[in-house]
Amino acid sequence: MSMPRKRGPGRPRKAPAEEQRVLVLSAARQVFATHGVQGATIEQIARQAGLTRQTVYELFGDKGELFERTVADTEELAFATIAERGSGDADLDLKSWAYKNYASMFAFVAEHPDALPVLQEAERAGNPAMTRLRSRLAEVYTAASRERWAAFGIEPGRADTALVTMYFAMTEALVNLSWPGAAPDRDALITLLTEFTVGGVMRLYSHAPEVLDRMR
Repeated sequence: MSMPRKRGPGRPRKAPAEEQRVLVLSAARQVFATHGVQGATIEQIARQAGLTRQTVYELFGDKGELFERTVADTEELAFATIAERGSGDADLDLKSWAYKNYASMFAFVAEHPDALPVLQEAERAGNPAMTRLRSRLAEVYTAASRERWAAFGIEPGRADTALVTMYFAMTEALVNLSWPGAAPDRDALITLLTEFTVGGVMRLYSHAPEVLDRMR
């Protein structure tokens, strides 16, 4: 009876294609965030992923197609993560709810530092990925936001979409800010943003309601 031969030394078996795609997309997000779509190369991405250039080409075609796939993957990652963390909690009042949303965005930026730079690069390249993400998140937050504003007699209208844009811009600016000395406590920054946002809308409602009227 013949015995099966053991696999001898040689090249390791290739990882499954789906695993390779995950490696390439993760590497591409880092490289595109650092070098932009013009400065990035397939060679850099392949090296970062620990794969060959040929493998990257086989999986994604050229650099343009890989960039579009990276942007789409990053947009879905951001939407799924932030929307999931910011949803629910019907018992939270307005400030607590706004604080949680800011905290969710801080956490996402800290966990995925390459995500927002990739989405911004997409905007510069003509793909409105960041704009689309803000609009999708605004839809998720609108009902919960309006219900909480209603407790104060405020109907923000399309200001909800503007506020989501502000959430992103202010969160990213503070997370990436180079502070002189040690950075402030993160909870203090989130509280500052919460008070600024909620207090600002309430101040508009009290002293300049026509601004909110023009946002409807």
